[in-house]
Amino acid sequence: MINELKTFIAVCKLGTFAAAGDRIGLTQSAVSSQMKRLEEALGFELFDRTGRSATLNVAGQTTLPRAEEICALFASLGELPQGDAAQGLLRVGSIASAQPTLLARALEQMRKSFPLVRVHVSPGVSMRLMDDLDAGKIDAAVIIRPPFGMPADLTWRPLVHEPFVLAVPRSLPATRDWRTLIQEQPFLRYDRASFGGRMVEAFLRREGLSVNDAIEVDEIPGLIHMASRGLGVALVPMVEAHLPLPEGVRVVPLGDFTFHREIGLLQRKPRASPPMVAHFARCLSDAAAKVAATAPGKRRRSP
Repeated sequence: MINELKTFIAVCKLGTFAAAGDRIGLTQSAVSSQMKRLEEALGFELFDRTGRSATLNVAGQTTLPRAEEICALFASLGELPQGDAAQGLLRVGSIASAQPTLLARALEQMRKSFPLVRVHVSPGVSMRLMDDLDAGKIDAAVIIRPPFGMPADLTWRPLVHEPFVLAVPRSLPATRDWRTLIQEQPFLRYDRASFGGRMVEAFLRREGLSVNDAIEVDEIPGLIHMASRGLGVALVPMVEAHLPLPEGVRVVPLGDFTFHREIGLLQRKPRASPPMVAHFARCLSDAAAKVAATAPGKRRRSP
């Protein structure tokens, strides 16, 4: 029944079966089936159904906090029972580009202070890791800041701001400005389904730039290497993990038009979060300060 309870919580937070299904990757009919199974197991209805709409009833409102408590207890089963913050299992989700730099430095520091803590790192894109955190599958997530509001039970800690640049084949004339290159060359697009890709799309629209889409991919190293092969140009965040760049590519700064992606830590509110997450967050903040100190030009976020 844990899956059904998690789906029930999602329905309550998002308001409809369809919205909950979109968030957790289920069809609306699958969500409806889960809710019927949960109601049958409990012996009472959780929703007042009218036609195709369903509204949480009094019994459902009473059940919600109990369901959240059960899911939180289930999520904590991976921790050692004595509740010692200096040992147990910490489940972290992280986007790929943060793992070799920001995350590695944070875990290096944390392992020195808490050698008995076991850490499991789950890779993934920001949206999926956000869903995993919401579902209790991980304790914290190092992701790109979502382009929408945070759920009320989650908190955001900003860590680093990575400036976007234009990656271009080194063979292209250095005299051409970034606007001309973006509009004349084949465009290698940062996947629009990702948070970073949405930022690129918003930038293109804001600046009124039309592009010749050629290839769309979610991997930043892939975009850089494609540019080095002469396949086109790409707007990518300048990430320490991808330096030094391949020989066949150079970067063109966007100057005053530079935009940034914010990398941060998403976690549940302290009362619902394992104690070790607070220590992990401090280690991440220390690691972020080191990343900022070694960044090219020590770039800051544009206002």
